[in-house]
Amino acid sequence: MMPLFAVICRDKPDHLQTRMETRERHLAYLAERPVVQFAGPFIEGGSPIGSLLVVEAESIAAAQDWAANDPYAQAGLFASVEVIEWRKVIG
Repeated sequence: MMPLFAVICRDKPDHLQTRMETRERHLAYLAERPVVQFAGPFIEGGSPIGSLLVVEAESIAAAQDWAANDPYAQAGLFASVEVIEWRKVIG
């Protein structure tokens, strides 16, 4: 089994429209690459403000490359993206 990495993305302020316009391409990217173990948006005030994805990759560099090619990242949605190794313990 390959290592897991948490990809923690924070949206730029006032970029909800970018998120909505890019959502279908983002979901297609996730579906085309079966490295995602689970994913979903951070919510504040009822609106998405970022994303958390846990992905399987050979290395942190591979996980960072995968994250950089996400359509959301390509569209300039994120103010920050952090990729850190993660280990599942419960669940």
